[in-house]
Amino acid sequence: MKAYIKAFVISILIFSAFLTGCSSAINEKKKPVIGVVMGKFDDTWRTSVRNELYKMAQDKVEVDIWSGNNSQKTESEKVDLLINRKVNVLVVNLVDLAGAAPIIEKAKKANIPVIFFNTEPSAEDLKKWDKVYYVGAKGEQSGVIQGEILVNYFKSHPTKSGIIRYAMLEGQTEHPDAISRTKYSVKAMEDAGLKVQKVAEDTAMWEREKAQGKMDNFIASQNDNIDCVIANNDDMALGAIDALKNKGYFNGGKYMPVVGVDANGSALNAEQQGTLLGTVLNDAVNQGKAIFNLASVLAGGQTPNKNNFNNTITDSKYVWIDYKMITKENIGDAK
Repeated sequence: MKAYIKAFVISILIFSAFLTGCSSAINEKKKPVIGVVMGKFDDTWRTSVRNELYKMAQDKVEVDIWSGNNSQKTESEKVDLLINRKVNVLVVNLVDLAGAAPIIEKAKKANIPVIFFNTEPSAEDLKKWDKVYYVGAKGEQSGVIQGEILVNYFKSHPTKSGIIRYAMLEGQTEHPDAISRTKYSVKAMEDAGLKVQKVAEDTAMWEREKAQGKMDNFIASQNDNIDCVIANNDDMALGAIDALKNKGYFNGGKYMPVVGVDANGSALNAEQQGTLLGTVLNDAVNQGKAIFNLASVLAGGQTPNKNNFNNTITDSKYVWIDYKMITKENIGDAK
């Protein structure tokens, strides 16, 4: 009889353990999955966003992040992979604006909400479905701040001719932020009453090494006829500084003001060393948090509102994160 009771108790314990295991497996399956495709991984700013998403996820959500390897075809294939996996939300950093419409169409068919970031699709594309959002910052604002940094500098360091000759290093062709930063950085100087003249301009695809090569060419063709460098991001600004250092700048009183955008770690170090005049904080941490929090709400099948999402949503589509001027005087604001 005792043996029978013992066997019965053991059976109950085994059955309970089995149920617990099944329950754990079910809970594991229910963990929301946020599928992310970045335009590319070898980019300082996007790496910061990626790291913030991993940090926010912890054990609450699975974040599955892929690189598009700077190819829209590859990026679209990764999106297909995530849709087939039945992720709860798609987060996409477009390689090419033309990729937005097909991605939205596929996601809508699968009923998977989409959050684009950093590369803003057209308003027409965003209106294709009510479960499509954009998280980012306004490129116009960053360009204006770059111009204001240079206005502050040249008001106390006027050129002999009274004309500011600038070299422009642009990011990706047709990228909305590249276009806006290029246009509004110059406009901000003109609006402040400064006379400006473009003496050199080229595209360096956001990359430091390419920017160094472009700046080498600028210096070779213009000699010392450049008064400042405006770069659409920090990596390109740092590439320009690398080229200028090789020509003796930032040593013995020889100086040229350079401005960028992002306020990444390397740029902040350059500010402290006195080689980068200023940058604009493109807040990767808060953009990453906004993306994650929005994705979490959507993954739960909810519509984001002021009760479940802290950021303001403009026109039911846009989550804007403000830029901020960062110079050596307030460098702590970017850390």
